[in-house]
Amino acid sequence: MPGPAERAAFLRGEIEHHNHAYYVLDAPTIPDAAYDALFRELQDIETRHPELCTADSPTTRVGGKPLPQFAQVAHAVPMLSLNNAFTEEDVVAFDRRCREAVGLNAGLTEGLNADQHEIDYAVEPKFDGLAISLRYEDGVFVQGATRGDGSTGEDVTQNLRTVRTIPLRLTGRPPALIEVRGEVLMFRQDFENLNARQRQAGEKEFVNPRNAAAGSLRQLDSRVTAARSLRFFAYGVADTTTVSLAPTFQGELMQLLADWGVPVANEREIVSGARGLLDYYRRLGEMRDRMPYDIDGVVYKVDSLAWQGKLGFVSRAPRFAIAHKFPAQEALTTVEAIEVQVGRTGALTPVARLAPVFVGGVTVTNATLHNEDEVRRKDVRVGDTVIVRRAGDVIPEVVAVVAERRPRRDLFSDDALQPPFALPTTCPVCGAVIEKPADEAIARCTGGLFCPAQRKQSLLHFASRRALDIEGLGDKLVEQLVDQDIVKTPADVFVLDAACLANLDRMAEKSATNLLAAIDKRRATTLARFIFALGIRNVGEATAKDLARQFGNLDTLMAADESRLQQVPDVGPVVAASIVRFFAEPHNVAVIAQLRAAGVHWPEGEPSAAVASPLSGKTFVLTGTLPTLTREAAKELIEERGGKVAGSVSKKTDFVVAGSEAGSKLDKARQLGVTILDETQFLELIRS
Repeated sequence: MPGPAERAAFLRGEIEHHNHAYYVLDAPTIPDAAYDALFRELQDIETRHPELCTADSPTTRVGGKPLPQFAQVAHAVPMLSLNNAFTEEDVVAFDRRCREAVGLNAGLTEGLNADQHEIDYAVEPKFDGLAISLRYEDGVFVQGATRGDGSTGEDVTQNLRTVRTIPLRLTGRPPALIEVRGEVLMFRQDFENLNARQRQAGEKEFVNPRNAAAGSLRQLDSRVTAARSLRFFAYGVADTTTVSLAPTFQGELMQLLADWGVPVANEREIVSGARGLLDYYRRLGEMRDRMPYDIDGVVYKVDSLAWQGKLGFVSRAPRFAIAHKFPAQEALTTVEAIEVQVGRTGALTPVARLAPVFVGGVTVTNATLHNEDEVRRKDVRVGDTVIVRRAGDVIPEVVAVVAERRPRRDLFSDDALQPPFALPTTCPVCGAVIEKPADEAIARCTGGLFCPAQRKQSLLHFASRRALDIEGLGDKLVEQLVDQDIVKTPADVFVLDAACLANLDRMAEKSATNLLAAIDKRRATTLARFIFALGIRNVGEATAKDLARQFGNLDTLMAADESRLQQVPDVGPVVAASIVRFFAEPHNVAVIAQLRAAGVHWPEGEPSAAVASPLSGKTFVLTGTLPTLTREAAKELIEERGGKVAGSVSKKTDFVVAGSEAGSKLDKARQLGVTILDETQFLELIRS
């Protein structure tokens, strides 16, 4: 076990290595959470053993050295980092330190919330970007620099001029000289578009938006930067004494920047006390996955600028501010195996079996590798150390391999211990041949319903809530029904009886009776649900409803050719071809006939004529809890009248139907001027 001195020396070397990779090479090798853990451990050792502190310790400075290709810029006011809070206790302690430092116990009241006698804080998102400073003289942008090591940065003025959200001239009456501080970042959609272009050009893809933004800003050719869709948000100024109108609060300062045309976060607020800080943290955490850009926490700053001056700084960070980090969405772990799963349509998906790791609030043991091309592009192999990402409810995925940690055959060889991944040539479940069309990234098993894996997934889809909604027909039961060869097609579900179910695990008499009653209840359904339940490739719930509305009955739909199908809204050549292929398959036609013979039925009629409706072609967003309508019922009312329901608010949204406890969607609707309806107004529109 190494002593404190040896451990501190090791940590300094590791942190400097990762600093260089992160700040200079723009190629991070570990997630932020792993870096933070190393940094906190070194801080802890140096706190307990002050004699081990060195002048070159990474705890005394920020970032890495500027790139030699760029001219250096000395920061008149150092660009410091922020200390981090990871728990509620950390935040309460920060608030307590601030209260004590400004002399609250001595009776000072300036800067306090008058009612609660608590400190007011300016709070905002913590952008996951690249810190920069912008120098304006007489309102004109003259120089921009990266943070660098906090004292000296890189002159990237020409590149910053290409960032369209950075004003080249401030509006209003700014001071003669001001240095604006903020972050350059890349929106998620712009990041996806950039990586798509990189793939098409056969060039290296970026790991995450922050990595892409940093790499884009450090281009020697500013034309490359201009093509990368970078954005900028300000979080303050270098020296508040240079600001005209002499604001006395951080919130006022941010509003001044906005008035001068400098982009600032819309989500900034003023809150009071530790409770206000924690409430803001929770609210931003809930919004995090819906925001257009990445944030890795929130920032708290004492609102009173006078109190900021009183609190001052430690060696590398201000005492008046702190960053409250969100739970890590990325973590390091190792790949124990790579298995191949077979989906409902035969699609083969490589899945990494991982050493358990806590990330995004849950313990992750599996992560998708998407398809064979992705595995090869990332070169994921068994035994590799990988970065795993989980954001919200998104399925965990392997972001990148830490190549320097790949197991080798021996100490003197560069040969990897494990060969590159290769997809099997036959289905791992049924042994059928695997095919991969030249124009597709997905390989598929050709076994169809002969393949137990496809059969299971098809049955689960058939019985799912948005399809026939057969309560009780879940994973465990379907697995037994298929494995014991009791159910081969969805039609077999409707001929099940008590004798068939008697020998199944956990299927007592009452459970069997309830299941059979649920199956019998679902013999009566709707044409839209039945079409969706069939599992036609590329036909989702919305398309199934459009098909049912346009054709009116199943036989007409089954006889339609591709040109007729493409007359249905949002049905293009690919979807039309999928539908024709499905109904041309004799097995599928036979299953439909068996289902009808088993009593599965729905109301049928003539194709619907175009009906004039105030909802036709309109886009709705539902948010909050309505007094009497479920969200599903409201959605059906809209779609029956030719409207569409979207999941997010945009400029294309026509109406937002809001109930109680409506969240950020309602706020965005107000910002964009979208018409907002309560349930009464919505029903009046429906009746009209």
